[in-house]
Amino acid sequence: MLLEGSCQCGAVTFSVEAPHPLPYQRCYCSICRKTQGGGGYAINLGALADTLKVNGRKHIRMYHARVKNPEDAKVHISSGERHFCGECGTALWVYDAEWPELIHPFASAIDTPLPQTPETTHMMLEFKPDWVEVDFKAQDQRFQRYSEESIAEFHERVGGVSPASETK
Repeated sequence: MLLEGSCQCGAVTFSVEAPHPLPYQRCYCSICRKTQGGGGYAINLGALADTLKVNGRKHIRMYHARVKNPEDAKVHISSGERHFCGECGTALWVYDAEWPELIHPFASAIDTPLPQTPETTHMMLEFKPDWVEVDFKAQDQRFQRYSEESIAEFHERVGGVSPASETK
């Protein structure tokens, strides 16, 4: 599915092919919540990095999050590159060189109508603050940290794989 997205001020627009466009995964970690998720979580999608086309690239800034889980002795810097508009602050996408074929646009930056998801995966609930009220449905999955199911596996299981991904 071709996704088109933009920042709030219009300085950055982009398009990307997303074989995994269901906005199903809500991440409640402090990084997602503080850099993107005003409602207490962020939703990212699965797209193909080599299909990303960007207008207004000069306005994009990047942030490597500082990560410190309770069991960690020290903070480490994430390899994930969180891209955002330097003019208005809109979170756009995450890219991580550990998975060079993938890019994860934030659903909130997508202008293309997205398909409805049959269930939601709530992850990183261990880090959810008390003020965040989670809207659990009976079919939803819940994880204190990560699900073992990848974005691709979820889409295959629920039948949400787009035709473009079936040819790759």
